[in-house]
Amino acid sequence: MAENMIATRSLGVGAEGVKDQYADGKAAKVWEVFIGDKNSRTQNYKNFLVGLLRDKGCRRILDVACGTGIDSIMLLEEGFEVVSVDASDKMLKYALKARWNRRKEAAFDKWIIEEANWLTLYDDIEDIVGEGFDAVICLGNSFAHLLDSFGDQREQKQALRNFEKCVKPGGFLLIDHRNYDSIIDTGKTATKCIYYNPKHTTDIRTSVLYVSGRPALVTLDYLIDLKSDDEKSDIIYPEECISEFRLSYYPHRLKVFTEMLEKAFGENSKYRLYGDFKVLEQIESPNFYIHVVEKYSTYF
Repeated sequence: MAENMIATRSLGVGAEGVKDQYADGKAAKVWEVFIGDKNSRTQNYKNFLVGLLRDKGCRRILDVACGTGIDSIMLLEEGFEVVSVDASDKMLKYALKARWNRRKEAAFDKWIIEEANWLTLYDDIEDIVGEGFDAVICLGNSFAHLLDSFGDQREQKQALRNFEKCVKPGGFLLIDHRNYDSIIDTGKTATKCIYYNPKHTTDIRTSVLYVSGRPALVTLDYLIDLKSDDEKSDIIYPEECISEFRLSYYPHRLKVFTEMLEKAFGENSKYRLYGDFKVLEQIESPNFYIHVVEKYSTYF
């Protein structure tokens, strides 16, 4: 068991009801620096996502964790039709600004952006869903923001059912999460990985909260260096160049998460698991797991 842990018998008020962790605007303000904008987004990420969607013949995409819109913009520029939703208005304002700035481009003029809660997602956007999307994406470790307030993962299961209802038969869900098995075992989170642009992340301080002997919450304190790449390293920067923000996540065990997906989509659907954009057999301990679920269709 990791040393940097907190043990308790209940989640308590502080952990319960965490809805919009971006409400203070700290993370939203530096988000593109943290994960990389569309120009510095790691090529591995773009090649994997765009390549997979094209290989599967996907055209209409629902991004259920669009944040500031980075992935959605990338997909729009690659010719996909995108609907983007997020629960954080602080994050969405950056996506809305990007849409406004490029409103004269046809793809951006048609770009639908909505504030939505995963627990009521299908009902909230039923008129937009229509016959379903070719693909629903929930990437960037976003799903782990939905915590387990009741101790039985009922809300997470409900959210996955809503995702399933938005996918058309034969369509796909792409959803990821960090390798929480490794984080729980070691008490550490890698600052450098091929999933994000790592050059500005100087530290990720990791804490694991245990409830009744079980890991129930992982808190990551991110330290982001905002210095530009072309500035000399011997310059003394003001304190404002360093940005720190804290995010909390539910630590999904790989086996349990896979079982929840299989229950939400049914045993007749098809499942594929990747690690850091590789077939899982090709990598021993990835930083991220990517689940690809093909919804069952009578035309299989």
